[in-house]
Amino acid sequence: MPRPLSQQTIAVVKATVPALEQHGPVITETMYRRLFRNEDIAALFNQANQKKGTQRLALAQAVLAYAQNIDNLSVLGAAVERIAQKHIGYAILPEHYPFVAEALLGAMEEVLGDAATPDILQAWGEAYWFLADLLIEREAVIRTEIEAKPGGWTDWRRFLVAERQVEAEGIVSFILRPEDGGPVVSHRPGQYLTLRFDEAGLAGVKRNYSISSMPSNEGYRITVKREPDGEASCFLHDHAPVGTILEATPPAGDFHLANDPQRPLVLLSGGVGLTPIVSMLEVLAEQHRDVPVFYVHGTSSPAHHALDAQVRDAAARHGNVLVETFYESGADDRANPGRITINWLRANTPLDEAEIYLCGPRPFLRHFVGGLKDVNIPADRIHYEFFGPADEHLVT
Repeated sequence: MPRPLSQQTIAVVKATVPALEQHGPVITETMYRRLFRNEDIAALFNQANQKKGTQRLALAQAVLAYAQNIDNLSVLGAAVERIAQKHIGYAILPEHYPFVAEALLGAMEEVLGDAATPDILQAWGEAYWFLADLLIEREAVIRTEIEAKPGGWTDWRRFLVAERQVEAEGIVSFILRPEDGGPVVSHRPGQYLTLRFDEAGLAGVKRNYSISSMPSNEGYRITVKREPDGEASCFLHDHAPVGTILEATPPAGDFHLANDPQRPLVLLSGGVGLTPIVSMLEVLAEQHRDVPVFYVHGTSSPAHHALDAQVRDAAARHGNVLVETFYESGADDRANPGRITINWLRANTPLDEAEIYLCGPRPFLRHFVGGLKDVNIPADRIHYEFFGPADEHLVT
């Protein structure tokens, strides 16, 4: 555990909150510009998020939240875990942190000018390294735990596309197995893989994809929707036949099924956001048949509904799973027309006593995470996965 921050540092950092509220996005934009002068450091990042500007905004919000809560850092525990898991996925190591420190403090000095006094820069340097040391310690523990498991590894490992399966219109599953033929570490249901596409011919591209299969030591399945402007998804659909080499870090992510669920479960997904939920259902069917499960999925139409057969097979094996599907158009006799609503969930699922797991697009999460909180579901029973660095702030 790092040495606690001094009261002087806490006071100075809190005093910078108004400046961060006004200049935060410019500071983080400047920080990334300075940071990416180093090509090796730039290569660690998902540059798609940089192009969209989402990473800059997410970091600005995170820096502001850190300053606002510098005297009560316990409220940031979940955010620290989420960042640490992301760093595992992107193979961020302790030796990378000094580059970020230099870029951040340099950006503050550049943007704030004379207002960035030596006292402010010193305080923020101490605050940065306090958080960095927390992350470094947590990431070391995660890596040690992964390496201790059968098939565990760190850094990037080469995987083959062993199989492809069309699941629905515009959605394809890819079975990935290690090129070296060895075992892989079993993922926790809900976690994701981070893929690097350099070996496949798409240099510099990295993406996170939820694992949609039952945990095993043989490989992983990802289920990918073609996004019209998705560089990686279009590449996978069009240019990744069986035999393609992709690189992956170990499964990561703080969104996963509890090891021993005690409450009824409400699983809620939208579109291709069902991928981690399917992995959860597979485990529930094998290991937790005493837990009542309510799975509610919404998608645009039957033609776009992936993995339905796997869901219903898992539900049948479990024996106590209610499956409900909503189609915006083309509903059949097994589905509900339209969209899922909070009122429907309150009337048809045990929201007041359940643990709730959600995954889907940004508007889906914005609606349901906020809506569940509005009907007084405790935040610690709402678990969600989001895609993209700014999504965390869409639902708070």
